[in-house]
Amino acid sequence: MPTKGLLRGAIALLAVTLQQASMATEFTANGILDLRASQVNSTDSYLKGGFGKFAYSNGSHLSIAQAGLDLGAHWDNGFAAKLVLNGWLDNEDSALGFSEAFASYKGLPSENGLRWSSRLGIMYPSISLENTATAWATPYTLNASSLNTWVGEEIRTTGIEAKLERIGKFSGSSHNLSLSAMLFVNNDPAGALLAWHGWTSSSRQTLYGETRSFPELKQPALSDQSQRSNPFKEIDYRPGYHTNLDWSIHRTALFRLGYYDNMAKPYLIDDGDYAWRTQFAHLGGKWRFAKQWQLVWQYMNGSTLMQSPDRVDAVNMDFANGFVLLSRSFNKKHRVSVRAEAFRNTDLDNTPLDNNNERGKGFTCAYQYRVNKNWFLAGEYQWLSSQRPQRVLHGLDENSNEQLFQLAARYFFSAL
Repeated sequence: MPTKGLLRGAIALLAVTLQQASMATEFTANGILDLRASQVNSTDSYLKGGFGKFAYSNGSHLSIAQAGLDLGAHWDNGFAAKLVLNGWLDNEDSALGFSEAFASYKGLPSENGLRWSSRLGIMYPSISLENTATAWATPYTLNASSLNTWVGEEIRTTGIEAKLERIGKFSGSSHNLSLSAMLFVNNDPAGALLAWHGWTSSSRQTLYGETRSFPELKQPALSDQSQRSNPFKEIDYRPGYHTNLDWSIHRTALFRLGYYDNMAKPYLIDDGDYAWRTQFAHLGGKWRFAKQWQLVWQYMNGSTLMQSPDRVDAVNMDFANGFVLLSRSFNKKHRVSVRAEAFRNTDLDNTPLDNNNERGKGFTCAYQYRVNKNWFLAGEYQWLSSQRPQRVLHGLDENSNEQLFQLAARYFFSAL
């Protein structure tokens, strides 16, 4: 089965990696501690199984919004290993565990600038252009966009990735190209949370092995579904794939185009978790101009399908999401970022009492002050407006305008 093949490959690569222990080894340990005070105008948070779009329910909150540690080992021959630990402490759904664990290899470039690299293990596919800081945090805002919040919640791959890069400087060019392809398992239920609680925005990531709750299902035909979804699970033993193309211009721009398909058989169920056939295309760009300005944008368009065991559509949904973020730094001390986003889910099935239509938009304004090398102080205002008919069945208004104001002290550090 594909899962066993990937496991054998992981063991083989790990064995090769461990054999390098006698060589010169560089260890790294980078971390983030995010202390946060939040004031929320919303309803019960999606983390508690509600329809609230933020990580915190209505009211005032003090929390550890992220405690992350990125551990690495690097050998002279191009092999490396990485483990990312993350934790959250709040009144909603505290958690501690790991979010990524993989081995990698990066070869030396050839004379014409071609270089092969690979990764094997539990990892994020190359989608986000926003979550580029330590432990998959974002350096621009406190909360990630709704697009990348969903990636952090339901998209994680256990697999093997191969990448071919063309490095432009070997031919006197500032342009670089890379093409990667990944085969993966353990992501069959991805799509359930997007359908049943919709788009959200936070700094949370689902830890490996963690389950997530969602609003109570009102349709009796869905009673076999567990009340908590495990997005990182293998159900049909058929691998999915992700492909990615990056074009970068040295110190100026990066453009990304990719496609994800978990290839799940949507009529299978295992211990309360259905397989969902989820596939989407994503594209985005990052452009640095006038030295202190950055423009980041991403767009995603896809679909997800879950069926009954007799292959009748239970949830059939198209989705789309996009955001634009503009950020400016001042004197290496101050950063101001603004982000606008819009999203939709389109319900295509006829299942009664399970209307997953949703349409929304949002705006975020963030300010960050760098106190010293490690400490940052930040303030952020966020507004999300959405229309979701399913809320009515739970005694809520179909239309919702949710607001969040946050103050944070963030500490980034290197221990080695």
